[in-house]
Amino acid sequence: MVMAAVVIVIYGMQMAKNLLVPFLIAAFLALISVKPMLWLQRQRVPSVIAALLIVISLMLIVAVAAAILGTSIADFTAALPVYQARLDVIVDGVFEFLVKHMNADESVESLADMIDPGFAMGLVATILNSLKVVMTNMFLIVFTIIFILLEASSIQTKLQAAFGRNGVSLEGPRDFLQNLGRYLGIKTVISLATGLCAGLLTWSLGLDFPLLWGMLAFMLNYVPTIGSIIAAVPAVLLALVQIGPGAAGATAAGFILINIVFGNFLEPRIMGYGVGLSPLIVFVGLFFWGWVFGPVGMLLSVPLSMTLKLALENDERTRWVAVLLGSERDADYAIRRRAARRKADQATSTSS
Repeated sequence: MVMAAVVIVIYGMQMAKNLLVPFLIAAFLALISVKPMLWLQRQRVPSVIAALLIVISLMLIVAVAAAILGTSIADFTAALPVYQARLDVIVDGVFEFLVKHMNADESVESLADMIDPGFAMGLVATILNSLKVVMTNMFLIVFTIIFILLEASSIQTKLQAAFGRNGVSLEGPRDFLQNLGRYLGIKTVISLATGLCAGLLTWSLGLDFPLLWGMLAFMLNYVPTIGSIIAAVPAVLLALVQIGPGAAGATAAGFILINIVFGNFLEPRIMGYGVGLSPLIVFVGLFFWGWVFGPVGMLLSVPLSMTLKLALENDERTRWVAVLLGSERDADYAIRRRAARRKADQATSTSS
């Protein structure tokens, strides 16, 4: 019965993706914006005005980004066939050289016919164009954010009045939302820094559309490891086609350095424990949420998986599932925490 219910829910989400995706984006943006709004309220700014200030700021950021990137996306999509044709020529030349001068087997030449080097660029164009389609629902997204922010300051009082729960019984859902908001906030700041560095890198090397590559690095940074690879490959291929092998190597080295600094050094230290995902879960989630919600679901795959993991952590009966979904670092922390709790219980029983 449980498995049947899960299948029905997944099928329902897939059928309603055109309606659910804008609401999911609005919910994640609202979670990121809650803390700034509450800070404004502590400065004695009325709730409605605080929510409007946050939403207007978000609208300005989105409008500026859309105005700057709209032309770049259109130009990149128009130039994509030319880049792909050049890339095909380079790849065919490499395989031909291997067959003629390196005594490679002729099967290597047939392998060239199976490889589509322009697939990565085509995938980028598909993701960016699908994002443009979602942004056409910006009116719905903005109003949803406003109402979520207006409800945020009074939801605890309403739940206590409706269900008669005290503060202790509401501690689990409150911790879940706070952890999710903290994760999304930190991830957004790290992603902004990653996108800025990627844009500066491609601009300094003279690549076309540096703003596009910075935006792509920002969005795909929400997908650990895999997202960085997907963001880097099209830029490296464009550098190879536009400038040459040296620029392609410099672009690849730059993206690797950015990923090491932000993804492997800064982010784990800022995030702490309890916010990691297994690489297998990240990989499977990328395809699963992409299948459910389309290309935008690929961008939202890790936030959605993190939402599921944090929700499972807040119930003792399902915490073991959250541990399996988490990273090895989180599992080590869970083992140490369980050992510390067992030692504390033994000390309590001994003293009693």
